[in-house]
Amino acid sequence: MGILPMSTGWKPVLRRNCHSGYTGNNLGRSGTLGRQFAFIVAVAAVWTAGAGSAEDAKRELTPLKLQLPRPMFIGTPVNLRSPILEKPAKERRPDPLAPAGTRNVALGKPVTASDPHPTLGEIKQVTDGDKEGIEGSYVEIGPGKQYFQIDLQDVYRIYFVVVWHYHNQARVYHDVIVQLADDAGFKANVRTVFNNDQDNSSGLGVGTDPEYIETHEGRLIDAKGAAARYVRLYGNGNTDNDLNHCTEVEVYGKTF
Repeated sequence: MGILPMSTGWKPVLRRNCHSGYTGNNLGRSGTLGRQFAFIVAVAAVWTAGAGSAEDAKRELTPLKLQLPRPMFIGTPVNLRSPILEKPAKERRPDPLAPAGTRNVALGKPVTASDPHPTLGEIKQVTDGDKEGIEGSYVEIGPGKQYFQIDLQDVYRIYFVVVWHYHNQARVYHDVIVQLADDAGFKANVRTVFNNDQDNSSGLGVGTDPEYIETHEGRLIDAKGAAARYVRLYGNGNTDNDLNHCTEVEVYGKTF
């Protein structure tokens, strides 16, 4: 960014004013140039500071090392059909990037469900840290549209949500919807961060995300740093039966 040029031989010319003595028209020109120069310097400083802040934020992003359970099956099932089924990944999912200090803020936090009487397991298993796809590691609740809800007990800036349904065998869970909210009733500032309900059969809006085959990696959902206290995971049965299962939900975030 250049600086406005100044004439080298320029001198102020003073003129007699009959009312107030000498005036300096050229001195006024000098003041204008001074103000222009100060403005240019200020803009340059703001631009540099902004660029520096962006670079600092970029440098602060670090790989989020997820602790994954053991894979329970190998290969791609041929009998799972869905018009919106995502093709299985051939390679391990890369670690997502998140600000330094991001952690699983859902571990051990209280969980409720639309069906308070599980047919298998306990609702608290959703945040107990056990992600293994074996008997005794998951909770099963009733058929149809159901949800699990986590109270983070504080407002966090949420970067990622990772969901594990039952992954001992290849299944596709239907109408998977993840929402964030400020209140337990999901009335205030509700935001949907994932929705693969393509026909609005769950009544929460038409989703654009694909259905997917459950694996030991879980489903990684980008929450884009949204601030919330409550997380709700919806489901509506699966390709094996009409029941709903959850092995674990992890919520990666930071306090403000």
